[in-house]
Amino acid sequence: MAIKKLDSIFKPKRIALIGVSNKPDSVGGITLRNLVGGGYNGVVYPVNPKREAVFGIPCYPDVKSLPKVPDLAVIMTAAKTVPQIVRECGEVGIHGIIIISAGFKEAGAEGKALEEQVKAEKDKFPDMRIIGPNCLGILVPGQSMNASFANGMPEKGHVAFISQSGALCTSVLDWAYEARIGFSYFVSIGNSMDVNFGDLIDYFGQDPITKSIVLYVESLSYARNFMSAARAFSREKPIIVYKSGRFPESAAAAASHTGALASEDSIYDAVFRRAGLARVYEFGNLFDFTDLVGRKRIPKGSRLAIVTNAGGPGVMATDTLISMGGKLVTLSDETMQKLNDYLPPFWSRGNPIDVLGDATPERFARATEIVLEDKNVDAVLVLLTPQAMTAPTETAEAIVKMSTKTSKTIMAAWMGGASMREGIQVFNQAG
Repeated sequence: MAIKKLDSIFKPKRIALIGVSNKPDSVGGITLRNLVGGGYNGVVYPVNPKREAVFGIPCYPDVKSLPKVPDLAVIMTAAKTVPQIVRECGEVGIHGIIIISAGFKEAGAEGKALEEQVKAEKDKFPDMRIIGPNCLGILVPGQSMNASFANGMPEKGHVAFISQSGALCTSVLDWAYEARIGFSYFVSIGNSMDVNFGDLIDYFGQDPITKSIVLYVESLSYARNFMSAARAFSREKPIIVYKSGRFPESAAAAASHTGALASEDSIYDAVFRRAGLARVYEFGNLFDFTDLVGRKRIPKGSRLAIVTNAGGPGVMATDTLISMGGKLVTLSDETMQKLNDYLPPFWSRGNPIDVLGDATPERFARATEIVLEDKNVDAVLVLLTPQAMTAPTETAEAIVKMSTKTSKTIMAAWMGGASMREGIQVFNQAG
């Protein structure tokens, strides 16, 4: 199977870094440091004909000089040299290639012709698969493998992130470190000359660790392949997609960025819906949904209960929920009776459940627990605003402690600034 050949990219035992530099802040220098200093247990071969050693590691003049054949080659040389290097990789039996180098179809007609040369060389070797060109690289936290020039390594997790934009990848990674969101795979595909979204969805679909996929899409080159893979995966696991280039002006920007040729946005919308993907339209929502699917529990349905200490935010959350196709659940008579018995007489007596501005951490936690016991409830959103008597950190701790008693999803929104940060960190650390 074609996707099986991707093992050489995502599970390599030996990696050649072609074009590596002894400059610490260069693409090659950072990539070498990431692999050697990041815990990767495989063998790394620096390749540069102008260097005897890089950072004290012996360097080889070309791939033909390597003591053993690598599974993966990461190319970081000038674009004009890439076709020949791809040919040399194929001749020695290297089946996996990541081309980080830029200067291909995103650079205009000359770059497009150069990319065609690379593809022609690749086609001479049926077992070869290529990610890129013009990409950031890949990260596989489970193998401590950072074959990219992105700083750091995210935690191990169950979300595969695939993006056509390398810069977006670094933004998501920076956020993920702080939010403690883990990934199974993190892939920048750049111009996706060979390996595309459909290939990766197929491949990650067979990975037991990957439970969901998040996509940043500028264009789709192989729509049929994408549709088939996405449909199969989304039957069991969620796929979240953010599609940029929705308007002519932004589509033109995408073309100059990765050489992507965007079509009418309505076509993409229809494709995503038919394939069973959840599309987000706001960039911030991409982070929110990545956070949600990256956590331990994903809601099993759309029936939501809201527990809050303020009426206004509860109404706002309800508006957003209904506008996005969710359902504000009607609480059972039994649940209503339990809440009536426990809460002060002036609580909202409905969903959203307003536990009032003077709510203690214990009141918040117990009300949430009662609601979660309702068989009609799929998930609970806990909203907290910083009123004078509010204890944000202690309330977060109480919610986390209570969460061990249920398998249902609990989402929290601590609304505010500095006074909320410690409570938010409590939730992030608890997953």
